[in-house]
Amino acid sequence: MITIESLTKRYGRFTAVDDVTFTASPGRVTGFLGPNGAGKSTTMRVMVGLTTPTSGEVRVSGRHYSDLPNPGLEVGVLLDASAQHAGRTGREILTIAQRTMGLPRRRVDEMLDRVSLSENEAGRRVRNYSLGMRQRLGIATALIGEPEVLILDEPANGLDPAGIRWMRDLLRSYADQGGTVLLSSHLLHEIEVIADDLVLIGNGRIVAQGTKAELLHAAGTVVRSASGKLLAQALEAGGISVTLSPDGSVRTTADPARVGQVALGAGIALTELKSADGAGLEEMFLELTAETQREGAAA
Repeated sequence: MITIESLTKRYGRFTAVDDVTFTASPGRVTGFLGPNGAGKSTTMRVMVGLTTPTSGEVRVSGRHYSDLPNPGLEVGVLLDASAQHAGRTGREILTIAQRTMGLPRRRVDEMLDRVSLSENEAGRRVRNYSLGMRQRLGIATALIGEPEVLILDEPANGLDPAGIRWMRDLLRSYADQGGTVLLSSHLLHEIEVIADDLVLIGNGRIVAQGTKAELLHAAGTVVRSASGKLLAQALEAGGISVTLSPDGSVRTTADPARVGQVALGAGIALTELKSADGAGLEEMFLELTAETQREGAAA
């Protein structure tokens, strides 16, 4: 389990993480989402002792990461696959991890096989690896100690579709066996497929958190017409509370059938009408983080 309580990190006058509190539970995959610069990486660096918090704390399996006697046996970490020693081979990197953790030598071959790195690839220097191969090596290093907790930042970056499917199955299996997985990714569809719980962060603060089912249900109904403003006015006149999004869509918690009836009665032709399940994670993510998006923020 990972427990984050009132975590704040400031750099001078800039607050990167602002009073963040959430929990990643055993047996579940927690998706940690937010735009670039939202505070995800800073939060994860605090989790594993690379950054000191200004206030608040993070506990992994009930303890601070710095207090773990042999961290790799309890927490598997992948924050930057490109940070591996470029002059060493994949096998050498895993061997160093194996020796540091006091593990049997067979674990190196087991991990190479588990992440599908061939003997030839394991003997190549990391500088000659593709990004996808570095991701596989990083995941192997995170898993070698058979930890109870995984903290992964963008693990699917650089993987091809088959590799993404492989990673999804691996993490799902890990969680189903009781492990705790905290996963940060920009691939919203992959998060939507694999995650049990979601934590959305924007400008350093939590903007939404809960189970995937709860949050997607709360996202409500998304509806569009040629004029979002006129549609919103018509729905409000019909007794439906709405929110007009920056992209011109209208969101409401009302049932889609009810929305359609009111729009029909007002003589407004709809170009789109879909429930929360149809809206999906991307719609919810973009709306909840609209004010923190770099692209299209002004619109």
